[in-house]
Amino acid sequence: MNRFDYVRPATLAEAVEAARAPGSAYLAAGTNLLDLMKGGVARPARLVDVTRLPGLDRVETMPDGGLRIGALVRNADLAHDPAFARTCPAVAEALLSGASAQLRNAATVGGNLLQRTRCPYFYDPASACNRRDPGTGCDARGGENRLHAVLGWSDACIATHPSDFAVPLVALDASVEVEGTSGRREIPLEQLHRLPGDTPERETVLEPGDLIVALRLPAAALGFAGHARYVKLRERTSYAFALVSAAAALRLDGDRIVEARIALGGVAAKPWRAREAEAALLGATPGRDAFRRAAGLALAEAHPSGDNAFKIELARRVAARALALAAAGTPERLPALPASPFATAPGVLQDA
Repeated sequence: MNRFDYVRPATLAEAVEAARAPGSAYLAAGTNLLDLMKGGVARPARLVDVTRLPGLDRVETMPDGGLRIGALVRNADLAHDPAFARTCPAVAEALLSGASAQLRNAATVGGNLLQRTRCPYFYDPASACNRRDPGTGCDARGGENRLHAVLGWSDACIATHPSDFAVPLVALDASVEVEGTSGRREIPLEQLHRLPGDTPERETVLEPGDLIVALRLPAAALGFAGHARYVKLRERTSYAFALVSAAAALRLDGDRIVEARIALGGVAAKPWRAREAEAALLGATPGRDAFRRAAGLALAEAHPSGDNAFKIELARRVAARALALAAAGTPERLPALPASPFATAPGVLQDA
């Protein structure tokens, strides 16, 4: 690990000013950053510790009925908050499916959204990686790439974004509040992460010094509480990142779908909102045929980036399963294996 300066600002303004310096990085729980530093992947010259900044660890109901979640709220605290789990069940389910209980106890909301890819070539300083060292190439293109992207990738980078939490948030039109040198602004979460293109090292739209201070869920997001699920397929049920995942949320009027939200995880360098699939479900009767048709549209632009063509069909099936589970209704209690396709809960369809 390289030598670095450490500062602990007392105010947001001090934090932003300190982080403007080249080579600076914000430090909260550090569950991802410290691993990258110990492996020589990240080499910040200065760490700006934001854990003592006031007012960033609260969950608040806004006047319009939406939720504002401070960036320092712990993942476990949010997932186990009874009111939050009741109004945003798919988000709680996604949180509980990520990492281990110990990591969820430490990790923060803001840090989760900004965690780095788990591509093994990114983590190996001896490998060529445009995301880590621009212009060096992408060893994943000709290497072990069965877990890599099938949507939005480029020849420069085929990595995927690892967050479970971000997937249902994108489906529910969440946004982030960002404090920067020019003041505070709000960014739709769907626009926060960038696709790689020719500049995969630019992972987000954030500028130097920008700090996520809160996450916002609009009041409309809470209207999906009765029909919202997250499904995550992984190579082992515990402590693994998604091979593919899907969040689905529906509003029903009798036997018709009047609004649908779908987002995919594990398939691109950002959570992937499937708007064409959503539009295809409007007015449809919930059922296997409608869900399979929508899932096909969600993956219509997918193509392999290597030895991973199987992920396309897998993602279609996981999206259809998530829609079927959402249509069946959110269970009163989360299953013992949150988000797992192998979980069972009374009254939930299992045959999509």
